[in-house]
Amino acid sequence: MFLSIFDIFKIGIGPSSSHTMGPMSAAARFLDDLRGGREKEPGAGDPARLACSLHGSLAFTGKGHATDRAVILGLCGLTPATLDPDQAETLEAELRARGQVTPPGLPQMRFDPATDLVFDYETILPGHANGMILRAFDTNGNLHMEETYYSIGGGFVMTAAELAAQEQGRAGQLHAEQEHVDYPYPFGSAAEMLAMGRASGKSIVEMKWANETAGRGRTEVAGQLDTLRTAMEACLDRGLRMDGELPGGLRVKRRARAIHDQLQAEAGSNIAQPHVVNDWLSVYAMAVNEENAAGARVVTAPTNGAAGVIPAVLRYYRSHCIGATEHGSTDFLMAAAAIGGLIKYNASISGAEVGCQGEVGSAAAMAAAGLCAALGGTNEQVENAAEIALEHHLGMTCDPVGGLVQVPCIERNGLGAIKAVSAASLALRGDGTHFMPLDNCIETMRQTGLDMNTRYKETSQGGLAVNLPEC
Repeated sequence: MFLSIFDIFKIGIGPSSSHTMGPMSAAARFLDDLRGGREKEPGAGDPARLACSLHGSLAFTGKGHATDRAVILGLCGLTPATLDPDQAETLEAELRARGQVTPPGLPQMRFDPATDLVFDYETILPGHANGMILRAFDTNGNLHMEETYYSIGGGFVMTAAELAAQEQGRAGQLHAEQEHVDYPYPFGSAAEMLAMGRASGKSIVEMKWANETAGRGRTEVAGQLDTLRTAMEACLDRGLRMDGELPGGLRVKRRARAIHDQLQAEAGSNIAQPHVVNDWLSVYAMAVNEENAAGARVVTAPTNGAAGVIPAVLRYYRSHCIGATEHGSTDFLMAAAAIGGLIKYNASISGAEVGCQGEVGSAAAMAAAGLCAALGGTNEQVENAAEIALEHHLGMTCDPVGGLVQVPCIERNGLGAIKAVSAASLALRGDGTHFMPLDNCIETMRQTGLDMNTRYKETSQGGLAVNLPEC
């Protein structure tokens, strides 16, 4: 098993990795299939019209998550990693006005979002809660090509066939195009990770580095890692500068800047309470998630809805911890990615599949592991830190008000960051031995997600989403 740090952390746009980035990537991938000359339906002519249907959670909360906009931009040929917000706004307006799209390398095709983009609230696709079907038709209305995609969390997209193959154990990798590499430490569980560490004498971070550099140079990996960290920092800093209301109709006000100003004014004074460090953690996370809610540039960590936890704890390490170093920041991200890969591989990071325990819970576990590693924790302490953080998010539902990644998502990231720091601290004060293994906790999260009612899995049909203030 190997998931790269660049699978877990990806630069994209808000407000959702599964509902925005995933559908955009699926649409772009469908265009690639059309360009690549994949076998068309018998008797069909050239593609002349495109259509898309959204199912499950993509339908129920798609409008609040800008899924329709994501599909439009994907069919215009844009991808999350390279999207220019100004260009995107222009392309979307033109397509909605003309009802036509001309992606690079393809003929002009009709695509009218008013009729060709359907939110199907009735049909639930069997593979995953986040399903979508893309179709191309010829001028006579005959089906030219059809593909079912699933957005499985964190921006990952798989076709129905790929998902079925993975579930049946025939696919050992998330990306069919990923070339085979013999990774030196292919741990598929926390138990294997700890055993490999004991046998090799290497830390989790060292094993992760060895895996990442098995197929490419260390300089390349380090450069990409710096790009990710810079994007995280830029998103957080921009969020601390911004004011105003967030889009979507709830009229939620940005609060990060005002809270940050208060904290700066209190710094060094005798009026700040000892627990003020929790406010710093919260404001760092809220700044990121306010940016995400605004549709800005963010880094999935491991998802957009949980994008604030890891940058907040990383900023806490860099700005508040004694002895913080650049090397420690790198260790932080490597250890966090190792834990994120285990959770993704053995359970889920999708709120539509397992609730928010899979998003903020996973992010908190990753951040706890990262901070523990950066502060010199042993492999056993790192695993313990991740387990503590994840354990105390078990059962957390995903019930966004209005289908928007705002309430309770923004504050929830702040509390996830606080739990992560507490978990790392507790683990560092022990010797790594503990009662509940991380693997058992991950399996419990998976089982809890299976048992969880669909109303509480990013459909906005239960919980806080239907218990709104009366005013």
